[in-house]
Amino acid sequence: MASASSLATLRTLSSSVKMPNSRSLSSSHSQQFFSGFKLPGSFSTLSSRSITTHHHSFSTQKHTTNIKTRSFSCKMEGEPASTKVQELHVYEINERDRGSPAYLRLSQKEVNSLGDLVPFSNKIYSGDLQKRLGITAGICVLIQHVPEKKGDRYEAIYSFYFGDYGHITVQGAYLTYEDTYLAVTGGSGVFEGASGQVKLQQLIFPFKLFYTFYLKGIPDLPVELLCTPVPPSPTVEPSPAAKATEPHATIRNFTN
Repeated sequence: MASASSLATLRTLSSSVKMPNSRSLSSSHSQQFFSGFKLPGSFSTLSSRSITTHHHSFSTQKHTTNIKTRSFSCKMEGEPASTKVQELHVYEINERDRGSPAYLRLSQKEVNSLGDLVPFSNKIYSGDLQKRLGITAGICVLIQHVPEKKGDRYEAIYSFYFGDYGHITVQGAYLTYEDTYLAVTGGSGVFEGASGQVKLQQLIFPFKLFYTFYLKGIPDLPVELLCTPVPPSPTVEPSPAAKATEPHATIRNFTN
């Protein structure tokens, strides 16, 4: 049994301690109470006024506010217009001095068949045939032999190299019996970021081809690469100076 002195001490302590009720909790106390909790989503932004406490439980209520937003776009100075299309004309000529094309008959059949590979590399000249520009380099995969059209359908991936100016890559259907379009998939140098398409015209397969590029997404092409093309025909030939790669008839560091 507790002594009289102990009971007196307990009465003194109990009278000096006052437990807070829910009404005595100020907003600052509530904020301190919840500062140690990390609430998910929008609860982490609730103010202390949105939280009510009752004994040891609490409830939350989210207040939504409609905020009007404005969208805007900006354009850097000098940025090429995405709708601008630039034409570039190129002749590809096989002069039978590069061992091209090589026919790899992987199908092991006597006629051209699916899976046969044709790596190639030819010389390219400006559209007016006055300058040597560089070379093509790539590979064709035979997709279908088309005897009624006396030709073949290939899937081609190749590049056009223009010396210090960079290169253009293309991919798509390569038909030996009619004109076709391939996609421009990119490039380097002045052609970095290029897109668009190129029209391929077979003049004498596989020795003379004419290309018209429709390029987008790049700055203005160098004047040296632009010209009025010679109308494509099987009889076209590069100028003697361009064929001999004389300095005035080539671009700088043309690819050979």
